[in-house]
Amino acid sequence: MKKNPWIAAVLNFFFMGAGYIYNQKRTVLGIGFTLGAIALTYVELQLQALSPLLHNIMFAAVLIINICFAADGYNEAKNSSK
Repeated sequence: MKKNPWIAAVLNFFFMGAGYIYNQKRTVLGIGFTLGAIALTYVELQLQALSPLLHNIMFAAVLIINICFAADGYNEAKNSSK
């Protein structure tokens, strides 16, 4: 079934791994990344109160990772429709 690349990209950006689950490829990896992202969000929120500087660094790193996940999810969906 043809998957919308933009949906895969948005899902992977906001919920690491959810785009893989949507694409129905690398589903186990997607579930692992999604669970890891939930734990990472908890750590990030705790870090925000303890050390604002480290929180800013972590936020920037997670943003870069999410952009990469979005691009990969988009490409995976686009290539699977060929």
